[in-house]
Amino acid sequence: MTDHSSTPFPDLETFTRDGFAVVRKFLDRKEIDEINREVSRYINDVIPTLIPGEAFYETKGDPSTLKQLPRIDQHDKFFERYLRHPQLSELAVHLLGCPVVARGLQWFNKPPGSGKPTPAHQDGFYDKIEPIEMVNMWLALDPADEENGCVRYVVGSHKHGLREHARSNTLGFSQGLVDYRPDNEANEIAVCAAPGDLLIHHGLTIHRADGNASDRPRRAMGSVYYAAHVKKNHQAVDAYLQQLTDDMQRDGKI
Repeated sequence: MTDHSSTPFPDLETFTRDGFAVVRKFLDRKEIDEINREVSRYINDVIPTLIPGEAFYETKGDPSTLKQLPRIDQHDKFFERYLRHPQLSELAVHLLGCPVVARGLQWFNKPPGSGKPTPAHQDGFYDKIEPIEMVNMWLALDPADEENGCVRYVVGSHKHGLREHARSNTLGFSQGLVDYRPDNEANEIAVCAAPGDLLIHHGLTIHRADGNASDRPRRAMGSVYYAAHVKKNHQAVDAYLQQLTDDMQRDGKI
C-alpha cells in the first residue's frame, strides 16, 4: 500500500454523531488489484499450511464458497504490512483522539448466490476490551450494493453502549443482537461502496448486511485498531475462540 498522506481525513464531527464515516477512493484500482492477487496467493500457498480455523467456507470442501480468512496478518508479511500502514493508524488516531494499536486483519466475502446475511451486531462485543474504544475499517475490494450485501449502519447507535448478543447461525459472525428493534431499523443506512472505498465505524456502532443475491462476489478487507490504553480480557477471548472453533468443527464448517 502506497503513501496516502494527502487523503483527507473524514469529518470528526460527523463520525462522532453517526458512529461511522466513509473515505471514497482511499485506494486506487492498481492497489486493489494487488490486494486481490495477494489474497489469491494466500489462499493457494498459505492456507494449506495452516491449522483448521484459518479459513471459513459456507460449504466445507467447496472453494467457491470461501467466505472469511481471519487473522490473515498473523500468517503473511504482505498483510501484516497492510494492517500496520501508518495512514490507517493515523485515521484511527484522528477519529479516536488518542494513540492506537493495530489489532487484527481479516478478509471477508459474500460468495455469489450463497453469501448469507450478516446479523446485526457490534464488533466491540467480540473483542472483550474495556473500555470499548476501537474503530473497524472495511475496505471494499468489489462494488458493494444492496443486491450483493453492502454494509448497513444504524446511525448514532454507538452512543447507547453495548447491547446484549446471543448465538447466531451465521458462520464467522457467531453472535448477533438479541433484539434488533424497529427504531434501529428506522435509523439504518445502506452504504454502497466502490472498490477502494474505506468504511470506518466505531466498535459500538450496530451494523449488518443482507445476503448476496447477485452473481457477483462481495469481497472486503477488515482491519481493527484499539485505543492504546484499553485492556483486553485474553482469557475470555481464548474461551470464546475455542468454543467457536469447536462449534464450527462439529458443524463441518472448517
